[in-house]
Amino acid sequence: MFKVEIRRPRIEDKKELHSFFRIVITDTFIKEGLGEKLSDINDEVEVKEKYLESDFDSNGEKRYFLIALDGDKIIGSIEYGLASDLICNSTNNTFKELNEVGTVFVQPDYQRMGVGNLLLNTMYFTLQSKGIEEFCLDSGYISAQKIWKKKFGDPNYLLKDYWDKGYDHMIWRIKISDLILG
Repeated sequence: MFKVEIRRPRIEDKKELHSFFRIVITDTFIKEGLGEKLSDINDEVEVKEKYLESDFDSNGEKRYFLIALDGDKIIGSIEYGLASDLICNSTNNTFKELNEVGTVFVQPDYQRMGVGNLLLNTMYFTLQSKGIEEFCLDSGYISAQKIWKKKFGDPNYLLKDYWDKGYDHMIWRIKISDLILG
């Protein structure tokens, strides 16, 4: 058994986090049958690296990351920040004022061991402590969509075949009180 520590990232974690993003995103693309889409993988990694930089530059004001560690090894991440352009455009700006929770990643060897749930629960309490009562979340990964549907129900927005035939995009609006009390 392992002991998970959840904390804010430090500047000295940056290199390991960049590597972590690449490993998890590449693994996810491969599992989704999209491993050959190297340009898309690189784009996704670059976005996460920019989000992390935004966290460091703004001291958590624009983007706010939490990481999970087993000993000194980063095994998970989660962050929140303003809703992405994709979410805003797809919801006709209905979700524009919401924070988006994203970058919910778990190292492949640690998946299905509760690390993601621990990160999510910590984030719910973090948001609540900052006076944030609801957030949005989106996913284009089929495997993640199954998890989110089980956890949050049907999405508020379903963008059919958004990425390609059979690859939908889903967007949820979630009230924290429903999660903590429900």
